[in-house]
Amino acid sequence: QVQLVESGGGLVQAGGSLRLSCAASGRSFRSYRMGWFRQAPGKEREFVAAIRWSGGSTSADSVKGRFTISGENVKNTVYLQMNSLKPEDTAVYYCAADDKVGIGLTRRDYAYWGQGTQVTVSS
Repeated sequence: QVQLVESGGGLVQAGGSLRLSCAASGRSFRSYRMGWFRQAPGKEREFVAAIRWSGGSTSADSVKGRFTISGENVKNTVYLQMNSLKPEDTAVYYCAADDKVGIGLTRRDYAYWGQGTQVTVSS
């Protein structure tokens, strides 16, 4: 059983910052890639950022220059530093992990998901 636990969401004013964390655990589980997605009310879940432990990360154009993904491989932990937040960043943010190699950009690239953490940005 693989578990992903997110933390760090909350309410922040526009222009502010938040840092999300996600830890993956499970017997014999070793992730090779982890990522963040978000889902706003009435919208599809969309890709935010991803990292692979062999090297490399990427993010969506909508968050480039504002959000940074990082992590600790040995801890199966990934972070999302969100700066210059905008009201349109308001969403439930989901962490995802998978044990296949390569970087994952779509929902289908991830087998394991967290419960989500709410991020609300007020104007």
